[in-house]
Amino acid sequence: MSQTRAPIDRGRFSNKTVFIMAAIGSAVGLGNIWRFPYVAYEGGGGAFILPYLVALLVAGIPLLLLDYAIGHSQRGSAPLSFARLSRRLEFIGWWQVAICVVISVYYAAILAWSVQYVGFSFTQAWGDDPETFFFADFLQAAETGVTLDFVPAVLIPMVIIWAVAIAVMALGVQKGIGATAVIFIPVLLIAFGALVVQALTLPGAIDGLQTLFEPNWAALLDPAVWASAFGQIFFSLSVGFGIMITYASYVGRKIDMTGSGFVVGFANSGFELLAGIGVFAALGFLAQASGAAVADVVAGGIGLAFIAFPAIISEAPFGALLGVLFFVSLVLAGFTSLVSILEVVISAVRDKLEMSRIAATLAVTVPMAAISILLFTTTSGILVLDIADYFINRFGILLVALVAMLAVAWAVRRVPWFADHMSRYGSVRLGRWWVVLVTFVTPVLLAIMLVLELVTAIGEPYGGFPAWMLGVFGWGVAGAALVAGVLLSIPKWKATTPLEAPEHDEEVIR
Repeated sequence: MSQTRAPIDRGRFSNKTVFIMAAIGSAVGLGNIWRFPYVAYEGGGGAFILPYLVALLVAGIPLLLLDYAIGHSQRGSAPLSFARLSRRLEFIGWWQVAICVVISVYYAAILAWSVQYVGFSFTQAWGDDPETFFFADFLQAAETGVTLDFVPAVLIPMVIIWAVAIAVMALGVQKGIGATAVIFIPVLLIAFGALVVQALTLPGAIDGLQTLFEPNWAALLDPAVWASAFGQIFFSLSVGFGIMITYASYVGRKIDMTGSGFVVGFANSGFELLAGIGVFAALGFLAQASGAAVADVVAGGIGLAFIAFPAIISEAPFGALLGVLFFVSLVLAGFTSLVSILEVVISAVRDKLEMSRIAATLAVTVPMAAISILLFTTTSGILVLDIADYFINRFGILLVALVAMLAVAWAVRRVPWFADHMSRYGSVRLGRWWVVLVTFVTPVLLAIMLVLELVTAIGEPYGGFPAWMLGVFGWGVAGAALVAGVLLSIPKWKATTPLEAPEHDEEVIR
């Protein structure tokens, strides 16, 4: 293969620390805060730690390192990296890009809600009924269908979120993404750490922690618990849909990528454990204050963030502070994840069309912002969001990750080569153990997860939504992402952008 250089300045992270911060910023998102505590509780409490650690070591970190290897060795966005492996695999990269487009447009809506709830925390605007306030008063949620009735309380913060995101993306890899991560991640840790400390001082906090960590060893015999552990690791690490491929392409040749991968993986899990402690300490207080059992107030996802936590804030001493810390944490964690998702799309467009940073940013983000505002600032926004999130995560991210692993392992057979590449400057050598995991074990586990999710989705219509909404915003969106991937891979690359990967000669390494 001949030595090649990118015809445009793609940008790069200035050092390993900035890269690690950016990768952690992508991995630590909303799911760490509002999904892990509930999944851990449902999966046997303290006993869940065992399948969780197995999932981290057997699937999470190996797949994270595979994404690193693809991006770091091929020096391109997801589509360019796959195209350099084989022209036939380019569609996988564009499939990942399409998935990121879908996630970005609804992810911004959740950030907009969180921004509003920072302000609501001061006045406890939700009153005595946080659920009614969230759905009826704040979102003005429609019963079903799609409307064009805009909700100003969502529209205004959504515009602000997109304006800030566009500005960050236009600044580039180091000055935009890297600088944001370096500032936001320490602030996030301080804010969430303060929240955990405050939650632990609340009456009933110990009861909440006992509920979370009391082991139910019988749960380990349930295959669904193991599947949920692998699912949690997979979704929380931001692997399999182009983010880590893109970020790794911005790192210098001699950076320790394997050590960085383990740091990111364990940092992500450490934050999830911290989130579990803070959330369940607060839920223990809510249970005591309402005279209920902790199990009766446990919630996850949107229900935890926008219904259970407001109820906690209303009852807790210094509740406004607790609320501000919680929702600021959501904004910080969510924004760094949104930035990483947008970069997958911008990087791909830049590589394919050889556009400038600002031109590509505007070409990508302005249409996405328009779609996001049109669909998710209306009274039907939460309905569309719920459906799209469920299906694109399961039948978009899971499926494309499985296809990518099988293609790399069996179609082009590059896994041993990737192991050598990553081990060249890595502090952790990727030997036969990693090759076996990536080639055999992890694909089988992903396939099992996908089958289980498919059986569930077919057996019972998700959320009781009408079939046409599931068809359009669920199966339709997931299928459209795949079709878009195939279609976008058809146009040829410009002649100045060859598909061969750079070789490992000394000039390139420098």
